[in-house]
Parts: sequence; C-alpha cells; structure tokens
Amino acid sequence: MKYNFLGNTGLMVSELCFGTMTFGGKGYWEAIGTIQQDGVNDLMKVVVDSGINFIDTANVYSFGESEKLLGQSIKDLGLNRNELVIATKVRGRMGEGVNDMGLSRYHIFQSVDDSLKRLQMDHIDILYVHGVDPKTAVEETVRALNDIVLTGKVRYIAICNWPAWMVMKAIAIAEKHGWNKFIGLQYFYSLAARDIERELLPLAADQNIAVMPWSPLAGGFLGGKYGRNSEKAEGSRRDTFDFPPINKNKTYDIIDEATAIGKQHNVSIAEVALAWVRQQKGVTSTIIGAKNVDQLNANVKSTQLTLSADDLTKLDEVSALAKEYPEWMVERQSADRLLKS
Repeated sequence: MKYNFLGNTGLMVSELCFGTMTFGGKGYWEAIGTIQQDGVNDLMKVVVDSGINFIDTANVYSFGESEKLLGQSIKDLGLNRNELVIATKVRGRMGEGVNDMGLSRYHIFQSVDDSLKRLQMDHIDILYVHGVDPKTAVEETVRALNDIVLTGKVRYIAICNWPAWMVMKAIAIAEKHGWNKFIGLQYFYSLAARDIERELLPLAADQNIAVMPWSPLAGGFLGGKYGRNSEKAEGSRRDTFDFPPINKNKTYDIIDEATAIGKQHNVSIAEVALAWVRQQKGVTSTIIGAKNVDQLNANVKSTQLTLSADDLTKLDEVSALAKEYPEWMVERQSADRLLKS
C-alpha cells in the first residue's frame, strides 16, 4: 500500500480509502449493504492488515448505524485510533425535527457531537459537508466549520458534491477571514463518469486540494458483471438501486476495452477500472467499498496493477468527455500562447 500527502496538510493517507456505506443496511441503505458487527469486524481487520489507514463514513449511512458499527469495530479489534484517519459527514437529515438537516451552525455543531458519540471518539479527523444547503449562506457554513475545528472536535474540513464555483467561493471566504479552509474534495469519479475533469480537478490542482473519488466502479457497473449481453447482474445492488447515473451505452464500450486490457494483464475489469482512477493526476485516495472479505481483497489487489501508457490512452479515448463550451473556446484561443519547439 502506498501513501500520499493529503493536499498541503502534511498528513499522509493510504492510496485506497475504505468506505463504510455497506455497514448497517437500515432503511434507504438496505439495497447497498446490510453488514452487521461480526462482518464489519472481519472487513476492518482486512482493511488494517492491508495497510489502509483512511476510513470514510457518514452520519446518514443507515441513519447513524454505520458510524456506530465502525466505532465499535475499532474497539473490538483493539485498533490504535491514532493510526487511523477517520472521516465522516454532515448535511443530510438525521431526524424529524425542522433543524435536523442542513449546514447551519446549529446543525453542524449538533451533528458533530452526535457523530462522536456514535463513533466513541473524541475527535473526527476529516469532516465533509455532504452536499449543498441552498438555504444557508456559504459564509455562515464556512464560519461554523472553522469554529468547529477550533473546538478540537474536528481536525480538517472537506467537501462533497458542491459545484466548483461554490467551492472556490468558500475557499475565498475562508482565506479572506483567516479561517480554516477545505483540504479535500470527495466526488464521483470513474471511467464511466469523468465530469469532474471539467472544473473540479483543475480547481483542486490550482489550490493544492486532495481529491478522493467515490464510486470508482460506478455503483458496481464496472465490477465485471455487466455488459451488452448482461444488463442485469444477480446479487448486484445496481439491479435494485440504479445509482449513480451513467451513460450505459457508452459504458458498454468502456467495459469492452477494460475487458481486453484486463485479459492482457490477467486481472479483472474492476481492477482495471480502479487502477485507472488511482493513476489519474491529482487523485489522492480512491474510496472503495465491499460487502464481503473476498470483494474487499479483490479491490485491494488492484493496487498491484500499474496500467501502461498505452493502456491509459486506450481507456482515456473510449471514456473521453465531449468538449463543452467554454472549454473548446479556451483551447482554441490559447493556441497562440503555446511554445513551438
């Protein structure tokens, strides 16, 4: 397992991050995974033994059950909390009350206290805002996040699922006031969905912010069970929980290419897809999930695969984004500024 610096924080995290969305299986999350304590402990042992030190959860995963199971697992296995980087999230609805959701100061402070109780910890290493709250001013949220860091209950703040302009606005507000800034971005990134290459990856590179892709297998669609002749895969959550959205016809072309490359390396389609994400410029730690130990070991094994320049070119071409305005205009108008050899 390799380790990368998390932006400019000086903190090092494993190139794979273990996501716990499959823990609990309560309510909405049942289609994703229903792993209980014994199974969680089995997975966490493999995680730590493989060298993964970065664990990602969220308060909304099974309405707090994922955090509870993770925290108890660390206790049960006698793991050293100080050798783990634990991330959780705030934004989603966690109760019936009118203020049990959002990114207000009220909810952020309450949510952090609740997460710490469930995790059985005294601090959260990384707190992500889990999405946009259109009813709370960005400055209000950024100030509350700065203040929660100053309490010592949170060490770093990061962001999921915001548009690039809003991320940059938050960074500028924090810089203006001397507040703590976002150190990481967690976004959907996969061979089947390269949208963040338009604005968010350039932003991250410019601001030296870490990037943690979620769903690198596109919700299991790149897991090896799907293809033009197999639009359904028994036992896959995609059959009942078709998320995140992708262009499936285009993805079938990607699967064909990944299959051919996989055969050359004697590896699975999933390993190819995970290796491609891991080798993209700017990616710090790729979030993987698992329903069982075999699946987890297979995902961890992907770190042993290094795709060649030719492999990467083939995959880049078949999965390429169509150029949108103003991207094509920027390229056209920048041509006269390129140095000629």
